[in-house]
Amino acid sequence: MKRRFAVAIACILLGATAVSAQSPTVRVLCYNIHYGQGNDSVYDVKRLADVIKQVKPDLVALQEVDVGVERSGRVHQARRLGRMTGMAVRYGPTQHYQGGLFGNAVLTQLPILDVVIHPLPYTQPTAELETYPRGAIAVTVRGPNGKPLRFVSTHFQHNVPEDRVAEAKAINGLFANGSDKTPTILAGDMNAVQDSEPMKVLRECWTNAIGESPLPTVPSKEPKVRIDYILFRPSSRFHLVRTNVVQEPMASDHCPVFAIIELKSP
Repeated sequence: MKRRFAVAIACILLGATAVSAQSPTVRVLCYNIHYGQGNDSVYDVKRLADVIKQVKPDLVALQEVDVGVERSGRVHQARRLGRMTGMAVRYGPTQHYQGGLFGNAVLTQLPILDVVIHPLPYTQPTAELETYPRGAIAVTVRGPNGKPLRFVSTHFQHNVPEDRVAEAKAINGLFANGSDKTPTILAGDMNAVQDSEPMKVLRECWTNAIGESPLPTVPSKEPKVRIDYILFRPSSRFHLVRTNVVQEPMASDHCPVFAIIELKSP
């Protein structure tokens, strides 16, 4: 299994050599870290940090990040991952949980210009239905071309299809309205397969950074379906160089999604 992971990482790193030296690129990773708990039921933030560092990303979107939560030992997972990867970190909590916070985060090697946290629509929980508040954290950085680049990490509802559609529409309204020209990369666990309604809503405004045959991301031991994505807009400002699903079966219940994206001039 270790050999398979090493081969996958080697392929990702070698793929960078095909990128034109004249065009700035960003290396993007999307990773639902399952609040630090691996498939062996062990909470191990260092193991997650090692997975992240292997692909040398510029931008990382994280979902299911605990801060001060009882189940994961009261660890500030966002801060610890930032320290272990050598990247700046910004946290976007979506709810209080077990005495701490739970939500999304962004890691970045690029200078941070602005941070905004947006709540997303969701169905309130009841005695019969367990749901969770949802949100998105948008971090604007100075891209390698010297221009502002917005990077968004989000996580859609897991068990209410109507919520996922509403959340997709909200994402479009927040980051893809006609007056907003900021080049934006969106990454997250959408809890939705490629041909589902939420993804159709997103593709009205976003380009999916995905291969012709979408590789699955969950469950990480034997992936069967794709629910984790990297998207970008406007399409005229980006070019997908390559993308891959990192076959890592232990650190989380999701495999991370990786992409190299070229930044094009307006």
